[in-house]
Amino acid sequence: MLTLEKAREWYIHTDPVHDFSHIERVYRMAQRLAKLEGADPEIVNAAALLHDAEGTAPGSDTRREHHLRSADFAATILKQEGWNEERIRAVQHCIRAHRYRDDREPPQTIEAKVIFDADKLDVLGAVGAVRAVVYAALAGTPFYAVPSSQFLETGVELPGELHSAYHEYLFKLRHVEKRLYTQTARAIARQRRKYLDKFFIQLIAEYKGER
Repeated sequence: MLTLEKAREWYIHTDPVHDFSHIERVYRMAQRLAKLEGADPEIVNAAALLHDAEGTAPGSDTRREHHLRSADFAATILKQEGWNEERIRAVQHCIRAHRYRDDREPPQTIEAKVIFDADKLDVLGAVGAVRAVVYAALAGTPFYAVPSSQFLETGVELPGELHSAYHEYLFKLRHVEKRLYTQTARAIARQRRKYLDKFFIQLIAEYKGER
């Protein structure tokens, strides 16, 4: 039987942004969304527990394909658990479809939409603010830098321009709400995005010595 405790062993060697605490948050949010949106809870739970199980180790060069590697890993685990092929494929689709920057396999089922939304909600709100700053630190970039006019217009940095946490907010985080699939998640995202907006307003004001 798949449980949070069993999943812990799959997330021992992960970066701080995709660690086991991220799995716990996504798992709990996915359960909430599944209940309200009418998704199959068993498929959602399995996908939430396994969605980042491969390719998220610190320094890994497989981050861009972690959703594909995790889907393959999920098949191995679920076969050991006695799942049938149809339900394994349903979980694999949830996992392959959850990556924000890969739209080759968009979520087609309500379960996949729930997993996508639960994972993306974790980049918003208070947790999202912390994750953005930690991710910048891991990448060796500042938490705040003034974005160039080119970046503001195109989302592409000038040569030598660092992609700060504020850049990530402008480029991705403030737009996540528009990409969500379920009504429940969009309502939650709206509140979390407002918090994130205020966070970066305060951050910039403090950086400039205005508050």
